[in-house]
Amino acid sequence: MALKFRKSFKIVPGVRLNVGSKSAGLSFGGKGLRYSINSRTGGRITASIPGTGLSYSTSTNRRRYNSNAYQRREELRREREHQKLEEKMKAEYEVACFENQIDFIKSIHKECDEPIYWDQIQSSRPPFLNASPGPHELEARRNLENFKPGFFDKLFNNDSKRQELIRLVDTAKEKDKEDYNDWEKLVQVAQQINNGDIDTYFSVIDEMRPLDDLSDFGSGFNFGTDNPSYVEIEFQVHSDQVIPKEIKSLTSTGKLSTKAMPKSKYFDLEQDYVCSCTLRIARDMFALLPLDYVIIHAINDAIDSSTGQQNEVTVLSVKIDRATLNMLNFENIDCSDSMQNFEHNMKFLKTSGFKPVERLAISV
Repeated sequence: MALKFRKSFKIVPGVRLNVGSKSAGLSFGGKGLRYSINSRTGGRITASIPGTGLSYSTSTNRRRYNSNAYQRREELRREREHQKLEEKMKAEYEVACFENQIDFIKSIHKECDEPIYWDQIQSSRPPFLNASPGPHELEARRNLENFKPGFFDKLFNNDSKRQELIRLVDTAKEKDKEDYNDWEKLVQVAQQINNGDIDTYFSVIDEMRPLDDLSDFGSGFNFGTDNPSYVEIEFQVHSDQVIPKEIKSLTSTGKLSTKAMPKSKYFDLEQDYVCSCTLRIARDMFALLPLDYVIIHAINDAIDSSTGQQNEVTVLSVKIDRATLNMLNFENIDCSDSMQNFEHNMKFLKTSGFKPVERLAISV
């Protein structure tokens, strides 16, 4: 006769721990409804009506199929569920990218480079007195003076570490010399900028490349001036590379819905993009150079109805002064409406978008 071991422990009211010789489990509930989990047999639900002798019991485990056909069907079902999940995640990603692009188009003007104060640079002190050792050399000499050879260095008369520290002193001298030369050059550039040297203006623009992130989206820029109080900039819009032509959203079931963007919405986004870029260009140029004005001509491609050919036309020409620009609240403005604060030429129709305009005559 085989001996069986089974022990039941009450953990909390309604919950018992059952321990046997081959398995262990938990059971929950009372007389009417009980749910049990066993390490060997899995889960089971038991329902009964007290006093009637009627009860119902069912396993919560999935049926195990042995044939290859059933097993393959289960594999395909799981693959399909995984595919649906991937499709949903991809759809969410596509919609997130679309929404981010719309936010980007309307928020370009909110970013700005840190201002450069050329007058402070011009009056700045040198990193150290030219006739004295520089900070890198002083540190290298301290390391050399504080060096103490170890036991084995003395034993084997090994002087390589000291020689390396001596070499580092020479390297530090060169580093100090480079830093001092860089300071001299920067002070010279600042002096030329403050004196209104136009060639230096263009050198700084070429070196600093303030509008590089806009260039990443296909925009192009040409700079020109014959007066140190302003810079004239041609801004090549290329809006077709930036403005989405489709609206992406999620259906109630989480699938991707793609619809053609209405023309009026496309044109509205195009106007926001052009005006937002215009403000950003002006902000970055004022941060870089001591200008009073920035004159910006936005150029876009358009079809000439008389020839059917695509030509470049000016769609916005605006003269932005520093004082008025600094008064704007860039977090709350509507970029298109903000052009009213400045002398400008812009013709825009909601149903057909930008129309060619004349460039402003330069007068400063």
